[in-house]
Amino acid sequence: MIKTRHSKLGRAIARCKVPPRSVALAWLGQAGFVMKSPHGVTLALDPYLSNSCEALGKEAGFDMSRSFPAPLSPHELKAFDAIIFTHSHQDHIDPETVQPFLKSGGKSVLVAPHEASDRLLSLGASKEQILLTWPNKTHEIGDLRLKATFAIPFAGDDLTHVGYLVEVIDGPRIYFTGDTDYNEILAISVSPYQPDIMVTVVNSAFRNLSPIDAARLAKLVNPRWVIPCHHDLFPDNSLPDNLLKTNLRLQGMQDAFCPLQHGELRTFAAKRNARRQKL
Repeated sequence: MIKTRHSKLGRAIARCKVPPRSVALAWLGQAGFVMKSPHGVTLALDPYLSNSCEALGKEAGFDMSRSFPAPLSPHELKAFDAIIFTHSHQDHIDPETVQPFLKSGGKSVLVAPHEASDRLLSLGASKEQILLTWPNKTHEIGDLRLKATFAIPFAGDDLTHVGYLVEVIDGPRIYFTGDTDYNEILAISVSPYQPDIMVTVVNSAFRNLSPIDAARLAKLVNPRWVIPCHHDLFPDNSLPDNLLKTNLRLQGMQDAFCPLQHGELRTFAAKRNARRQKL
């Protein structure tokens, strides 16, 4: 078994005591996030913790090298209760993250839609470890409730993309858009659940939400905070997050813009008291 070296973020997650009705959230870069609940349940989403896409990009003529180091090591994921995946692309299910995690003895529950599940199996995950999901499917892991959401894929290589609504029971709700193009169904299907936080991809390359469409979606979903992601890791797929800030201002939502620093753990508390539709 591989001995784990704990990163600054890993130590912060281990030490963090999350207050009731709150969630601790940190951005790993690209679409990767980690979170911790008041009961100490830890969850990772789409962790890309290597530089494996550099070689993949070179084959296609793109610079997909990392612009900053990963704030966690793959081996540290074995301390997490669950890892959830939105789809099978390599910057979301990364062999150089998943395989070291598994070789280090990682037994976390792996939540994934169908094609992502097949990818995990090909990388050595067991069927017993994988929890299959699809839009509108709900799972509970400790005091966290997950609901997969509708998303529009880039191409025909993976047609089972999802996003997620993640809820701390009696606490905040987070909407992760996942990699998706814009469609009114995104807002129609998510807004009834009144998420407190919307984490949105912001890069129009590869048919993802542009800053304009991300702000338009935020206006309809109406979260208190809008966190950009998937916009600054790869040189040939980058844009400044201020473009989202500008478009949120045009939508009258300038106060919602909430960029996170890579690897810094931040706590968000639920503010809304209104009764909300159950996930």
